[in-house]
Amino acid sequence: MPRALSLDLDDTLWPIWPSIERAERALDEFLRSHCPRTAQRFPIHRMRRLRDEVATQHPHLAHDYTQQRRISLERALQESGDDVGRADDALEAFYATRNQVEFYPDAMAALARLSARWPVAALTNGNADLGRIGIQAHFRVFVSARDEGHAKPEAPIFLATCERLGVEPADVLHVGDDPLLDVVGARRAGLRSCWINRKKDSWPAGLPRPDLEFATLAGLADWLESHPDATENR
Repeated sequence: MPRALSLDLDDTLWPIWPSIERAERALDEFLRSHCPRTAQRFPIHRMRRLRDEVATQHPHLAHDYTQQRRISLERALQESGDDVGRADDALEAFYATRNQVEFYPDAMAALARLSARWPVAALTNGNADLGRIGIQAHFRVFVSARDEGHAKPEAPIFLATCERLGVEPADVLHVGDDPLLDVVGARRAGLRSCWINRKKDSWPAGLPRPDLEFATLAGLADWLESHPDATENR
């Protein structure tokens, strides 16, 4: 009987790659205007490759996408002979656009319904900014891999979320789109799990199945509201 919800953000409330691609273009435009040598040497596809290299070279930063991108930018600026001090402004150009998300059609109304009845935690491996996006009021707490030093599917980030909600893991329903990061991670930490399967994918063989599965967040909200005995907020 869930007493609280934890909710993934990227690819659960909005598709992440359109936002990332727009942010990459915004970063490229910034570099073209302010750091042209870097823009010429590191177009979008090479900047992506550099970030992948940095992630491989710094496995201890697997939970911190922001720091990975900062190191990538500083390296690109330095190797190109541009001012490394422009890294902060370049990052701002990226993240300002990264947080201009386009919600799935059902997401905002469903989030409002859920947060009106249950305490909801945002639980993310990414670097979405709830304030910039304009949805902070719907969440009791915000838990990110960067702040916690652990990323999904590791148990500590789920347990930290439950602790901040003030609810035992068995009484929290975690909701997300990723079978491994969200469903398996939540189950291993003792939470219940709900898979939001917008793409109508088949469940991966060999993984324990979620407690619930819906094609949309609205489907989950409908189910919870129609099963009050199973979801009474005690």
